[in-house]
Amino acid sequence: MFEPYKTGRYYDEMLQENGEPKDHYRQFHSVLQRLSEEEFKEKHETAQSSFLRQGITFTVYGEEGGTERTMPFDCVPIIIPADAWETIEKGMKQRVKALNLFLEDIYHDQHILNDGIIPRELVEQNPYYYKQVSGTQFPLKNHIFLAGIDLIRDEQGTYRVLEDNLRNPSGISYVFQNRFVMRQVYPEFFSRHSLCSLEDQITHLQSALLSHIPSNMKKHTEPRAVLLTAGMYNSAYYDHVFLAQQMNIALVEGRDLIVKDNVVYMKTIQGLKRVDIIYRRIDDDFLDPTAFREDSLLGVPGLIDAYKQGNVAILNAVGNGVADDKAMYTYVPDMIRYYLKEEPIIQNVETYILSDLKQREWVLEHLHELVVKNVGASGGYDMLIGPHASEEEIETFRSKILENPKQYIAQPTIKLSRAPVYQQGSFYPCHVDLRVFVMKGEETHVLPGGLSRVALKKGSLVVNSSQGGGGKDTWVLKEVMQHA
Repeated sequence: MFEPYKTGRYYDEMLQENGEPKDHYRQFHSVLQRLSEEEFKEKHETAQSSFLRQGITFTVYGEEGGTERTMPFDCVPIIIPADAWETIEKGMKQRVKALNLFLEDIYHDQHILNDGIIPRELVEQNPYYYKQVSGTQFPLKNHIFLAGIDLIRDEQGTYRVLEDNLRNPSGISYVFQNRFVMRQVYPEFFSRHSLCSLEDQITHLQSALLSHIPSNMKKHTEPRAVLLTAGMYNSAYYDHVFLAQQMNIALVEGRDLIVKDNVVYMKTIQGLKRVDIIYRRIDDDFLDPTAFREDSLLGVPGLIDAYKQGNVAILNAVGNGVADDKAMYTYVPDMIRYYLKEEPIIQNVETYILSDLKQREWVLEHLHELVVKNVGASGGYDMLIGPHASEEEIETFRSKILENPKQYIAQPTIKLSRAPVYQQGSFYPCHVDLRVFVMKGEETHVLPGGLSRVALKKGSLVVNSSQGGGGKDTWVLKEVMQHA
């Protein structure tokens, strides 16, 4: 059933160049070989219907004929050996620690700007830098409760950071549901592997959330936390519902909250209940119409004043976007060296800053070879993939860059690693990346595995679900015990 394909010039997650499985895939590969084509097809279809039955969906904006879709799922997992995961885990903790120190610094003393490590205008002219919260005391001095760091592997199989998501990273619910479906449909895979479990991870997330106690909260009381959603039409609404249920906190919309005397309350049938911690899944601009966008119907008037007074914690913190835009990304290695006096464990992808004249001129001559991204966009939008683009698309981006060079960065078209997928009754290789989730409270914890995203369209480089991508379960192997 499974016929090895030619790995070609790409790094393959599962196969060696001769078509044989890599050592950490051998057990899985042998189980796969014992299944008939009909058995495997049946399991694949059962997995898809399980997602549909549980309502595991996402929303595609701007699509005709309905926006809600079942999350595409591929049943061949990404398997990561213990030693590789140990490096990833250390690298993610290091990166998030430096990013958090950067955020605390720029909203207070600004040492990194005064020392000239990062250009001041890159921060102060950034649309995601909110002076409204400068000087605010953040619980635990922590701005990043949950980070989603996107990793890729290059042609040599080296992990590199593609992107930092520090505002409202989505997808963590799919990690748990991918595992749930795999355990239900493929129990024989799990009996032969010693895998890091996800069972305690929601507890880690919940304890990280509840550790962000605002400075004015009454002592010896249990904090009350809520998850603030934009509502059922938001693209990640399933994520919101799942996390609120699993962490046993109320799921609320802006209209369910009210601020009185700089204190936030939730409206309930028993009357008003004080809220201490808000895990918000709406963007900064919409949080408070009196502080940001006046036309926002999603937020809570007076919320930012309550926040600044130390009466409520907002997670992730307001203003994190300044640290995760694609221009600031190029300076994260400098942040690690500056704050931690360490070299980055996991390197960035090489990136060209288009506000720099020399770099811009070189990029404009090589657009057909490069990937160009809007520094503030996400989800695969406003992006040029040069080798796959038409002349018209390339010229459109040339005009955009010349008109507003600060708004774009460029990167080499990395030959992203590939892995086998099973779709439409056959196996073929597709490009993959990995979103690693880092939870930060009094301690920092990395979710084992994370969300492997796969570009299910043949030849596509875009892994986002809104652009035709899907997900895979990610297995982290435990260390093999040495017998005496």
